[in-house]
Amino acid sequence: MSLATGSSAADAFNPSDDELRIRETVATIANRYGPEYMRRCSEEERPPVELWDELAAAGYLGVNIPAEYDGGGLGMTALAAVGEELAFAGTPLLLILVSPAIAGSVLARHGSPEQRERWLRGIGRGDLRMAFAITEPDAGTNTHNLTTTATRVDGGFRLRGTKVFISGVEMAHALFVVARTGERDSATGYGRLSLFVVDVDAPGLERQVIPTATRGADRQWQLFFDDVEVSDDRLVGGEGEGLRLVFDGLNPERIMTAVQCTGIGRLALDRAAAYARERVVWDAPIGSHQGVAHPLAEAKIELELARTMTRKACSLYDGGAKGAGEASNMAKFAAAEAGIKCVDRAIQAHGGNGVALEYGLADLWWGVRTAKIAPVSREMILNYVAEHSLRLPRSY
Repeated sequence: MSLATGSSAADAFNPSDDELRIRETVATIANRYGPEYMRRCSEEERPPVELWDELAAAGYLGVNIPAEYDGGGLGMTALAAVGEELAFAGTPLLLILVSPAIAGSVLARHGSPEQRERWLRGIGRGDLRMAFAITEPDAGTNTHNLTTTATRVDGGFRLRGTKVFISGVEMAHALFVVARTGERDSATGYGRLSLFVVDVDAPGLERQVIPTATRGADRQWQLFFDDVEVSDDRLVGGEGEGLRLVFDGLNPERIMTAVQCTGIGRLALDRAAAYARERVVWDAPIGSHQGVAHPLAEAKIELELARTMTRKACSLYDGGAKGAGEASNMAKFAAAEAGIKCVDRAIQAHGGNGVALEYGLADLWWGVRTAKIAPVSREMILNYVAEHSLRLPRSY
C-alpha cells in the first residue's frame, strides 16, 4: 500500500478505497471485542493486548509507517481511520496515539538507519510498542522547565528524574524519554533537551500507577529514573535537539486525539439516536420532540465539523504542506469540544438511563473530557492559534 500521488484537494474529503477497506476491517475486528472486553480489561487491571495483537497481525497498527519498514505507507489519514473506527466500536487504544503516531513519526524522520531497523520496523509491524515520557510534576505545560537530567558518562548517559501521567507503560516495550542534557539558554530561555529510547525494564527505572477516574483499559503512570543508564545509540537525533524532534510527532498526536474524540462522539450519538427513536413517552418516540432532537442535531453538526478539520489536518500532514500544525491543533480542539458535547447530549437524551452502566455512556465520559486537558490543553491551543494564526502578541 502506498499513498497516491497527484491527488486533488477535493480527494481529502473522499475516502480512498484503501481507507474504506481499513475502516471496514478494523470495525469488524474491534466489534468482536466491543466495550465489554475493554470493561473487563479495566476491571482486571490488564492491558487490551489481545485486541492490539490481532490488529497488529492484520497490519493495521503501522499503516502510517513507511512501507520499507514493514508499515503500510499510507500516512496519517490511514492511521486516523484506524483510531476512529476503534473508538466508534467502543474499543479505543490510547497507545496508538503514542507508538505509531509519535514514536513512529519521529523515528521515520530522524532515527538513524540502525535505530529504524531496531525500533521503527517493530512499530511498523505493531509488535513493538513505545510509550512517551515527557510530562513532569513541576513543569506543567512549559517543557523547557523539565528537570529530568541525562548526564554524560562513558559510552552514554545516566538519567535521573521523575515523569508523571505517562500513558500505556504497562503495555509498552520501550519509552521515548525527553531529558535535559545542558543548561537553559540564557538568551532564549529554552532548555537543552534530548530524546532517548529507554527499555521499560531498564535497571533503575521504577513505576507507580496513578489512580484516575477514567474507565479505560489504559493506565497512567508516574516513572522514577534513578541513574538509568542508556548507551549512545539510544540518543535519537543530536544532543540538545530533542524538543525539535518531538515536535514532528505532536501533530500526529493531536490528530489521533481528535479521532478518538470523534469516534466516541459517533458512538454516543448513534446510541442516543437509536434510543430516541425507540423510547416512547406520551404515545410518541421522544426523538419526535424538538427538546430531545435539536440538542442531538446540534451535536451532530459540531461533530462533523470536527471530523472535516481532522481530515484537513491529515491531508496537510501527509502532503508535507504548510498549515499542518494549525489544522492539527484546531482539529484536536474542535474534536474534544464536539466529543464531550455528543456524550453529554446522549446522556441527557437517555435521562436516568444515561448514567446506568448497561447503556454504555457513562464509560465514555472521561475519555473525551480528558482530551480537553491532554495531551495539550484547550488553553494552550488557543494560545497557539492566537499567536500563529492571528499573529497576536505572545501571552506567556
